[in-house]
Amino acid sequence: MATWTVDKAHSEIEFKVRHMMISSVKGFFQNFNFNMSGDPQDISTAAVRIAIETSSINTKNEQRDQHLRSEDFFNTTRYPEITFESTTINRLNEEEYEVTGNLTIKNITKPITFHVEVGGLAKDPWGNEKIGFAFRGKVNREDFGLTWNTTLETGGVMVGEEVKIQGDVQFILN
Repeated sequence: MATWTVDKAHSEIEFKVRHMMISSVKGFFQNFNFNMSGDPQDISTAAVRIAIETSSINTKNEQRDQHLRSEDFFNTTRYPEITFESTTINRLNEEEYEVTGNLTIKNITKPITFHVEVGGLAKDPWGNEKIGFAFRGKVNREDFGLTWNTTLETGGVMVGEEVKIQGDVQFILN
C-alpha cells in the first residue's frame, strides 16, 4: 500500500454557488491537506482524508470573503476546518470512481459522494511518479448550518442552497 503526498502547487479545490438567482460566484480554498493511501493501480482500495482551512476561502472579493469567514457562514474562529473522510470507493470503469464519505462543516457531518476521474500516472522530469484526479460533487449548504440569506426585492434570494464543489489534485507516490 502506497502513501501519496499531495502536490499543492498543482492542486486546487473550488466551489460555485448561485448569486441573486441570476449568476454564480466562484471561489476556492488556498490552504488544504489531502492524505491518501492505497494501490495506485486500484483506487478502490484507497483511503482519503481532506482537511480544508476555512479561513483560506477566496472569492477574489475581500468584503465577501470576510462575510464568509464570519458567524453568518463558516465562523472560521470556532470552526477552523472542513473535513472529508472516505468510507467507500466504487469503481465505475477504468478511469471513473464514486468516492463516498463523511463531509463535516461546522461540526455537522453528512454523507456525500464525489465523482472522481483518474487523470493517469506519469513521471515528472525529476523522476517522481505522480497520479492526478479531477473530482466534483454538490451539497446543500443549509444541511451544514450555512443558512444565512436575504430575500430580494424582485423575488428569490441572495444565495442559492446548492454548492457545487470541484477540484483537481496531483499526488506524488511515495
